[in-house]
Amino acid sequence: MKAVIQRVVSGSVSVDGNLVSSIGKGIVALVGIHRDDTKADLDYIVRKLVSVRLWEDEGGRRWAKSAKDLDYEILCVSQFTLYHVMKGNKPDFHLAMAGEKSKLFYEDFLSEMKKAHSSEEKIKDG
Repeated sequence: MKAVIQRVVSGSVSVDGNLVSSIGKGIVALVGIHRDDTKADLDYIVRKLVSVRLWEDEGGRRWAKSAKDLDYEILCVSQFTLYHVMKGNKPDFHLAMAGEKSKLFYEDFLSEMKKAHSSEEKIKDG
């Protein structure tokens, strides 16, 4: 698995102009699932996403607090394109986990994120 993260004041996902999900202050995470990913890979990414220290503490010390520490939201977006390989001018996604299997794996990922965060409703699916 791999995740591309962005610290945000707010974030949202819209499809064809319709809002799918949104958050206030927190993290937007694009999550890619490799075809060979295991539960151990899932657990590692979950632990990192809820624990990554991106905010300063009360004393102004930088990189001291995580989204979990501050009870911020995390918007997760499944992004199979993170596992592309360029074949000439055409992207090839053979390294990404296949459709139905990846959907179940991603649902497990969201479930584990909700368990790992201090507040289950702070984890959103985009």
